Amino acid sequence: MKYLLLGTSIVLMSVGIAAHAQDAEGEVESAAQEEAAEDENRRVRRLSDVVGEGAEEFSLGVLDLEVPDEPVEDLPDVSLPDPEQDARLQSLLTTRAFVPDDPDVQQALSDLLDEVEANAREALAAGDLETARQLAGVLEEIAPEREVIAQVQAEIDSRQRVQSLQAAARAALDAGRLTAPPGDNAAELFAELLQAEPGNQAAQSGLVETHQALLASAIERARELDFEGAEERIEEAEAVHSAPEAIEETRASIAEFRQRYVETLRDEAISAIDAGELDAAEERITQLVALGDDRSRIEALRRSLEDARLYGRFEPGQVFADGIDRFDRDGPDMVVIPAGSFMMGSPDNEDDRMSNEGPRHRVTFERGFALAQTEITVGEFAMFVDDTGYRTDAERSGGSRVYDVSTGRMDRENRINWRHDYAGNRADENMPVLHVSWNDASAYAAWLAQQTGRNYRLPSEAEFEYALRAGSQTPYWWGDRAPDSPLENVTGDDDISPSNARWNVAFSRYGDGFWGPAPVGSLQPNPFGLYDMGGNVMEWVEDCWHDSYVRAPEDGSAWVNPGCERRVIRGASWSSTPAMSRSAFRISSSSNSTDMRVGFRVARDL
Repeated sequence: MKYLLLGTSIVLMSVGIAAHAQDAEGEVESAAQEEAAEDENRRVRRLSDVVGEGAEEFSLGVLDLEVPDEPVEDLPDVSLPDPEQDARLQSLLTTRAFVPDDPDVQQALSDLLDEVEANAREALAAGDLETARQLAGVLEEIAPEREVIAQVQAEIDSRQRVQSLQAAARAALDAGRLTAPPGDNAAELFAELLQAEPGNQAAQSGLVETHQALLASAIERARELDFEGAEERIEEAEAVHSAPEAIEETRASIAEFRQRYVETLRDEAISAIDAGELDAAEERITQLVALGDDRSRIEALRRSLEDARLYGRFEPGQVFADGIDRFDRDGPDMVVIPAGSFMMGSPDNEDDRMSNEGPRHRVTFERGFALAQTEITVGEFAMFVDDTGYRTDAERSGGSRVYDVSTGRMDRENRINWRHDYAGNRADENMPVLHVSWNDASAYAAWLAQQTGRNYRLPSEAEFEYALRAGSQTPYWWGDRAPDSPLENVTGDDDISPSNARWNVAFSRYGDGFWGPAPVGSLQPNPFGLYDMGGNVMEWVEDCWHDSYVRAPEDGSAWVNPGCERRVIRGASWSSTPAMSRSAFRISSSSNSTDMRVGFRVARDL
């Protein structure tokens, strides 16, 4: 079989076609020649079935070659978007499938592919990536060595990266990821987008939006008082986009807000000091320091705060009383106790020392406090009971312990309560209230705090001993032996009971003129201006009982364990021996117990 090639049209014909032509003379060929011609004609029809029939597809004479009966190679499954080009392509590919090595077919196909490559480059230049991709796909299938294929793919990859960066940058901006985390924030992604595609409008506008968002965040941080964070945001905004006027305006706005806030903090610090809200005042001063406020102003505030911490509005030794408005009366007289430190407990070599008085340890009071000048009186306690209807533990239990003057015994007696004295008689208003438990004393302090709006409470054990010693470290606040003059209501061998009894164990050659409790403030105050701290009646304090000072607080606060049942009793009473009158002496009792030797006084924070 043979074929004729004219341009890019393929013409197939049998070499036997000419044998069928009749010459002018009408000669008749032999039967053998006719049979050979018929066989060749059948082969031509089989090839035309593959290549295609039609008068326009045939051309005579140009090239006459042998063609195999079947395709030598597979036809690529490709197509071009231009119909005319695609028809030429399919015709050439079909021909090449039968005669793959023919140079004319190869040349015709190469010329067509040159056109396709040129079209691909035009599509790239026009931004028509879809057309460029389709044309490059045809080229990659037929002529994969052509450079335009990689160029189209590179452009596609670049465009996809641009689109991906743009979407990621927008998502980061919308989510508020302005400059963090690294690699996934709007500032970095928009900058990377602009680097990937210089002049990208989305990247440029995105950086402007990020800049504006950072400045808005700076103002928000300033309003949250994070001025350092606000400045960081401004610096980040400067790095993202250049807009000096917007930066200057934001800084000026924050500076104005900061100054107003500084002035507000100063006013609040002064108000807090005046109101006794010292922690709040210190917090304001600390904020002023952080904001770089004027040093002289800060020092002045600190001096005012220090004075207030030590003594509130008072001075050491000052006596004051808080009014109880609804009764048009004052509460107990209070004495301002100075700040300081002391050695709590007794030294190992002190006479009559008990093991629960140690280990001796230093306690420091960073600020002063107030302590009632005397024990709470019957009259003061009556105001509390009349106002609240409170029933004491002695009233609930039906009685309390009293002193039998005739026998000198101390026994429980029915129907004894806070209204009675040590012997069970009706008590005068100026006598220290007796037969009250720790529960009763705490209830009175809580009521007084409610009525005055001040923090009244029972004193801590450390506060009591500190105030009792009043700067001394001797066994008694007045020294190390019996007083030289009536100072405290304790046992003295000169004291005589109503039944002419005397104390078996007492201070030698001492008498205070009282058998039983004396009216509060009857004798002499200690150096802190407090009465009856080392005599008259023993007193409840806030602390739970511990049998030593191991792990005791060193700041003077009460040592309290939740749910404890025994509380500490401090000070001496009218019946205390010299050993029991020592400043370090301490005992305990249950929270609901009552006695004719025990009362209390209150403390108050300044």
